[in-house]
Parts: sequence; structure tokens; C-alpha cells
Amino acid sequence: MEFRKNDLVTLEIEDCGIDGEGIGKADGFTVFVKDAVIGDKVTAKIIKAKKNYGYGRLMEVLKPSPYRVEPKCAFARQCGGCQLQALSYDQQLVFKTNKVKGHLERIGGFTDIPMEPIIGMDELFHYRNKAQFPVGRNKEGKIVTGFYAGRTHNIIENRDCALGVAENKEVLDRVIAHMEKYGIEPYNEATGKGLVRHILIRYGYFTKEVMVCLILNGNKISKENVLVESLREIPGMTSITINVNKKRSNVILGEEIRLLWGQEYITDKIGDISYQISPLSFYQVNPRQTQKLYAKALEYADLHGEETVWDLYCGIGTISLFLAQKAKFVRGVEIVPAAIENAKENAKLNGLENTEFFVGKAEEVLPREYKKNGVYADVIVVDPPRKGCDETLLETMVEMNPERIVYVSCDSATLARDLKYLCERGYELRKVCAVDQFGMTVHVETVVLLSKGEIDSKKVRVEFSLEDMDMSGFQKGATYEQIKAYVLEHTGLKVSSLYISQIKRKCGLDVGQNYNLSKKEDAKVPKCPPEKEAAIRDALKYFQMI
Repeated sequence: MEFRKNDLVTLEIEDCGIDGEGIGKADGFTVFVKDAVIGDKVTAKIIKAKKNYGYGRLMEVLKPSPYRVEPKCAFARQCGGCQLQALSYDQQLVFKTNKVKGHLERIGGFTDIPMEPIIGMDELFHYRNKAQFPVGRNKEGKIVTGFYAGRTHNIIENRDCALGVAENKEVLDRVIAHMEKYGIEPYNEATGKGLVRHILIRYGYFTKEVMVCLILNGNKISKENVLVESLREIPGMTSITINVNKKRSNVILGEEIRLLWGQEYITDKIGDISYQISPLSFYQVNPRQTQKLYAKALEYADLHGEETVWDLYCGIGTISLFLAQKAKFVRGVEIVPAAIENAKENAKLNGLENTEFFVGKAEEVLPREYKKNGVYADVIVVDPPRKGCDETLLETMVEMNPERIVYVSCDSATLARDLKYLCERGYELRKVCAVDQFGMTVHVETVVLLSKGEIDSKKVRVEFSLEDMDMSGFQKGATYEQIKAYVLEHTGLKVSSLYISQIKRKCGLDVGQNYNLSKKEDAKVPKCPPEKEAAIRDALKYFQMI
């Protein structure tokens, strides 16, 4: 049977798509139905039809699924931000586990995936510490704020989102009342006119500090002192700022921040680490679950105070500082200059001096520091945006050959793609753990541990003891491989022939006229790190070469 647009179909919902939509079949025709739940029997209207599949709008639930629950928010279907509110929480966790597992199987090609149980949430609502509310007028001309309906600029009025903190409503009520009293216009997307574009609210989950940032299509708002006095009455108010954004684009925040009252930041904690958060900072929106996420990443990193770690896409240093509690040294990379300044300040705030931060693209900074400056890593931690890691970055990670890679991902599809690349080049998938950071939504975080395989195409691990070797034949002149073996056994460090030759030259030893020297006159050769130089010198002394 051929189905067309506006046809009504009756479906048994048998599966769930990656965006939370229910999946059913009618005479072999697959239909994806938003807001339908596995186990439902529904009537749906076809709104888009292809040859073998289509998309339907839920019209009626004929027989509800045993997994169906009543959404807490009355606007859940209209808003679309909480795709899974109608699904029981235990089944949300099943869905998210299967989503990660499915991507690893289909995209990554993995089998027998070593998945640990998903880490669920204790508090399912009012967990988001950040919200950005667009401001506009409804059809009746009333100033409203809420959230955009999916794929539109239509504001679904809602000042008390079930996922946000209670303080949001108090802030929104006061700002809207101020706008109405003093005739302040909301921004109009169509005309580019009007003043108030968005209201950004951040909340310190553990410190109870509140930040309000008004995003304006201009430099100031009328009666600023009156608005400040009103907002200061809210318990915990710490920071009131204006962000100037005069561009006609979908980008919410501009670059200019002006302080109206208080501090330019609020402070919050994850575990024992405190973070200063500005309006422009990236910071996880669910701190209670973030603590569990970072604890899992720290567990996988398996640090004992001796390791050098790179944290790529470090933001304001959230993971970097968590790692620095256990590592010898941590280097972080982030493309946003303001975030790196935040990271440095946060390191000082927590008294962590074993950190260094770089501004730039991870795929540019890491190759530069490794190939030109000889900086290495025992462990690499990556927490990229949804698009995943650039292939140049993955290539450099493989060349650096760290013992462990910890990959924190907010998109399991790009995670699977990147893991496939790394595991085809000598790494093995050791552990996978999904963490639910965003209850009621389809999003899920994943932490993965990769480590070097026992045997791969490039190298073989050989275990031996120098005590069992006959040293008499080279007590006064060891080979490069023997020096490497000595250093590895006694210090755990891996040193290259290049580094050995550099230290031999420093000690006045003959290394051959052009040994390990670049043929390019202006080539920049990596320099041996101090800890490796000391280890090589110990080996040269042992072999009575110096």
C-alpha cells in the first residue's frame, strides 16, 4: 500500500529513533512519530512521505505503553526541548545505553563492547544551571519569554521550565515587568529592531550564586539602576551584566560585556575544585552529574602523580583542574582566549601550579608542541564539541603514543567514528560508560578508555630485566636500544634516539656527523625534556660512557 501526506495510519510503536521518536510500521511502511513511546498503539498523520518511510504527527494514543508517563511540563510537546518526558526514566536510560551501543556497533564497527552500566540522575528536574530565554511579543502584542519551538523563531511562553532552577522565574518576572513599565521593546528577528534579545541566567548549583546577563541590541537599557535594585532583591544575586550584540544573526552572545552590578562572574564547585564562570564561559549545565562524569574520566585516566597529561578542548579548565589533583603536570588547549584566561585564574584559585594552558585549535597546538618542542603525554584526555576531533589531531595523538586516551563525548556518532580511527592504529577499546547529564532529553555523555594493545602492527612489547643480561660486552659503549631499555625500566620514561643523541653531544660523546639531524637548514628540532635528559644521563653513567 502506498502512503501519502495527510494519510492517517494506526501503528504499534516497536522501536525508538536516535532523536527519541517512536518507530512503527504500517504494511511495511516505516513511520517515525515524535512524542510516541515504545509500546504505544497510536494514530498518526503522515506529514512527510518517502518511498519506504515517512514522518507522522501523533494524533491519538489508542493504547498507552506501560512505559508512558504524564509529562511534568504542560509545554513539553510544543517546546520540543524535552523529547523524552513522556517516557519513564528507567526506559530513558535503556534508550541512551542503546543509542551509544548502536553507534559504536554501526559506525565504529565494534563488537563485544565493554560497556559499564549507565550512570543515571538522582534529581530528574530543575537541574540545569544555565538558561537563555529569548524575548519577543506574542500575537496579542504582549511581551513574552520562554523557548523557541523546534526549528522556528516562535516563542513558547514559559517562565518556569521544569528543567531549570526556581530562580529563573523570579528573574524573568522582574525583567519583563521592568520592560513593560518603561516601554522597553523586545528585539524583533524579522525587522532587526528592538532592544532586549535574550535573558541569560546562570546559577551556582553548590554556591547558590545567581548571574543575570541581558543580551541587548544596543549598549544600555532604560533605568538600569532601578532594574539592578529589583534584581538585587533575589537571594544569591551576585552578578548583573549587559552583553552587547548588534549583529543580525542566530548567535546569541556578542563579545562585549559591561558590568552593571556585583562581580563579572559567579563561582561554583565540582568536587573539591572551584570555578569562576563568566557569561561567555562554557560550563557543564548539570554540575551534580558533571562531578560523576569527571570522576569516571579521572578513574579511566588512572593517575598516580607521575603522569603528564594533555587536556584537549579544555574550556575554562574544568577537566584539567580535576586531573591536576592527581597528575604530575596537565596542559590544556582551548580555542577561546577568554576561556583560557578563566582556566588560568581557576588554576590560581585552587592553588594548582602544575598546569599550563594554550590558546588555539587543538589540531594545531598539539602537533606544534609535539613535533617542534618535543612535548609528550602519558595520558591524553579529549572532550570535543559535537563534531568530534579533527583527523590531524587524531593522527598526532597516535604519533605521540600515550599509554591511555580518555575520550569524553557529547555525541556518540562522532565518538564512534573517532574511536574507529584510533583503534585501527594500535589502540584498544577498554571501557565505555554512558552518563546521563540531560534527563528528559535524547542527549547523553559518554566516557571511553583506550589503551595500547599488547601487540599491534607497529611494535611488540618485550619484557626483560637488565639484571639477566650479560653487560660485559658493552660496559663502555651501549647501543641506543640498550639505553632506551635502561631508561624505560628504571624511570618508566620512553626516550627517542633523537633525545639520546642530543644528550650524548652535550656530554661530548661522538654520535656520528649527521646522526638524527634534519637536512633542512632552518628546521626546528624537538628538544629533550629535562626529566628525560636526567634519565638518559643516568643511563650513560651506568654504561660508563661518561
